[in-house]
Amino acid sequence: MYLVWPSLKFCPIYFQNMLEGLLIHKPDEPIEYMISHLKQDNDHVPRICILGPPASGKTTIGWILEGFPENRDQAWMLQSAGITPRHVVVLYAPDTVLIERNLGKRIDPSTKEVYHTTFDWPSDPLVQQRLVEAEGISEQETAKHLLEYHRNFPRVFQIYQQILKSINADQPCADVFSQALTYVQTWRRSAAPFTPRILFCGPPGSGKSLQAALIAQKYSIVNICCGQLLKEAVADKTKLGELIKPYFDSGWPAVLLLEDRLNRLDCMTDGWVLHGFPKDLDQAEQMERAGIIPNRIFFLNLPSESVMERLAQRMIDPVTGERYHAMYKPAPLPDVQARLTQNPKDTEENIRICLETYYRHAGNLEEFYGDAFYINADQDPYVVFEYIESCIVKPLPHKS
Repeated sequence: MYLVWPSLKFCPIYFQNMLEGLLIHKPDEPIEYMISHLKQDNDHVPRICILGPPASGKTTIGWILEGFPENRDQAWMLQSAGITPRHVVVLYAPDTVLIERNLGKRIDPSTKEVYHTTFDWPSDPLVQQRLVEAEGISEQETAKHLLEYHRNFPRVFQIYQQILKSINADQPCADVFSQALTYVQTWRRSAAPFTPRILFCGPPGSGKSLQAALIAQKYSIVNICCGQLLKEAVADKTKLGELIKPYFDSGWPAVLLLEDRLNRLDCMTDGWVLHGFPKDLDQAEQMERAGIIPNRIFFLNLPSESVMERLAQRMIDPVTGERYHAMYKPAPLPDVQARLTQNPKDTEENIRICLETYYRHAGNLEEFYGDAFYINADQDPYVVFEYIESCIVKPLPHKS
């Protein structure tokens, strides 16, 4: 395995973003601004893995992380440590070709340099004379390693399939390198100006789910509903689901699930939008201790009368599953209207209880998230969405 710190000259987008920042923010001390920018862990610094079977040419092509992870456990270990590649290059070739390649490897015992009888034979006769066969390259040993690779790779593929590029290694090295370089110079990124970690807070009926769905669709980030996450974990009967089932109503299992979900590759690479959690100060502090720190927080404010209007008049058709609303989306036919039913949680009594619970904790949450944006949610949802977008694009407010 090789780890190489990437050269900044390899990152034109890194400098482009720095120059854009200079033009947008117009700092009083531009040199200090650039120094600070260069010290940051920038999202655009290359993070590349080169994978493939033995003798596929990983070392010849490799830049940053070569030959690791070899299986799913190692891939999850990298992610849990916060190491998430942005590009994964997988080299492949027929096993017969790989075995033949491996048999041609030779080692210089003096310098430890690796040569090959066909592809990289030294010109110096003295070096030629002292070359010896590499250990573990017999046909049987190579076949054993190939079998192990083929057994483990499908699970690694499942983890990295969204950022993975397969390249045929049975061609000249220069061609393989050219294809790999072309791929890693493409920057797969969200349309957002940074890796979004967005949190929506607000009373029931304020439109958190709708706004999260719109943001997730626009910026190709992961939409996380905490309540749905809990239900799925219990329904799937996973080990974690069975563990949290007795504590379903407390915040503790939600933090465990969120930590697990937000540490996965799609959330760490593309970003996420979270709603339905935290519901009080204790849960917000649990999130912070778990390292779940949003970089944009929105409070969607809605008067209690509007909440009641939005929720208490919702109905569902038990035959088709279609949702209706007495004011905004009435049933089209009398027969449909006659069979509509109301979810028990949408009764006025239950809505009042939920509102009381929310407002009892809202003040502490607003104080905890001091850099939050506040939005009047009692207006057209697309107007709300446009304001949210503007807050995502512009810099965070500075505390006085």
